[in-house]
Amino acid sequence: MKSLSAILMSILVSASALGAIQSRVIEYKSGGEVFEGFLAYDDAVAGPRPGVLIVHQWKGLTEYERKRAEMLAGLGYVAFCADIYGKGVRPAETKEASALAGKYKGDRALFRERLRAGLEVLAAQPEVEKSKLAAMGYCFGGTGALELARSGAAVRGVVSFHGGLGTPTPADAKAIKGRVLVLHGADDPFVPEPEVAAFKKEMADAEVAYTFVAYPGAVHSFTHWTAGDDVSKGTAYNKEADDQSWVAMKGFFENLFTK
Repeated sequence: MKSLSAILMSILVSASALGAIQSRVIEYKSGGEVFEGFLAYDDAVAGPRPGVLIVHQWKGLTEYERKRAEMLAGLGYVAFCADIYGKGVRPAETKEASALAGKYKGDRALFRERLRAGLEVLAAQPEVEKSKLAAMGYCFGGTGALELARSGAAVRGVVSFHGGLGTPTPADAKAIKGRVLVLHGADDPFVPEPEVAAFKKEMADAEVAYTFVAYPGAVHSFTHWTAGDDVSKGTAYNKEADDQSWVAMKGFFENLFTK
């Protein structure tokens, strides 16, 4: 397996070959609290372009999300990593991360407020074509991308990478304005089959245009380069699923934004 540094270096080389990737940290406020997001775009692309909101996994906004933003910038999008937890809140331990993620999963109104705040920051950037917005997220962030859609946000589509699919208010799916793409590990022990079935019923009942892709042999966190390779633990990096899901996401966004 390649080292993380080697993987990140190859990403940076690929991105730089496509143009000059620019980035900036953006401090913003919501509900009286301060947040710190990350914006990336390619300054070789002329004029406003589609914007993609990235929602982080349960340990907060990390280098992982920033690299994904740069990869999206290399594809010609403006990518903004939202900060759900707040400036400086970056749990290092699993117990703390679990508690924080649980807080927002248990308070969907607060979760949606933080998600919408991030979307508003993205839409306000001069590089962004405001009529062409989408969102995506990983794990906890995948849940967030779906929740943003359920809130009725003006996004053309959302993508969930190995995210939780459950919601306490499935009827809210009727508020979804765009399309939904779920990229799921077929053997993910943290998203059991009853949750998958309930999600599919939720989408069907609300007549949402959605695509559900399950990758055989993939478990939770299959796109995360540092997840290791011990499938028995339920979280492991799977290069094939990572590559295929990224291709699926690219095709999804191309279709969304060319209409």
